[in-house]
Amino acid sequence: MRKTIMYVTIMAGLLTSALLAEIKIGFVQSDRIRSEYEEFKDAEAQLQAEFRNVQMEYQIQLMALDSLKNSFETQRLMSSPEWRREREQKIAEKERALQNFQAEKVGPEGVLYQKQAQMEFEILSKVKRAVDKVAAEKGYDYIIDGSVSLLYGNPAFDVTDDILYELRKYNISEKDQ
Repeated sequence: MRKTIMYVTIMAGLLTSALLAEIKIGFVQSDRIRSEYEEFKDAEAQLQAEFRNVQMEYQIQLMALDSLKNSFETQRLMSSPEWRREREQKIAEKERALQNFQAEKVGPEGVLYQKQAQMEFEILSKVKRAVDKVAAEKGYDYIIDGSVSLLYGNPAFDVTDDILYELRKYNISEKDQ
């Protein structure tokens, strides 16, 4: 009985090591790709510029609303009830317009959010294509994201440089076309 248990344990260990020897796993540092790949930097800069423009436009509308409120407050006591109602209605309309502007531009369904999602999708599609190509060329069965949960990885299995090289090749070939 002891020999059987020992035999099964040894065979399981050998089988596991044989299976693991056949699987080739690499890892990529996605945070490094984000920081070194020019297209990520360009997209981020473009989004930041657009956000600043939207923020400036919002501030202009907010200042106009504040000015309207201030003029209303200074003239309220000396004005007719009809004039006050009209001004209150104008102020309410401006406030709604400002809320709509904010939702339309930076809300979860807003223009900036959609643009960011589209840009990320395009860039991540290129990264995925580069990962697939490196995996196929180098014979990797799996490539994992080391930035997420990898505590240690043998630098020999780090394919980040290879993926960055592939991505840069894509950029060069796109510029030639």
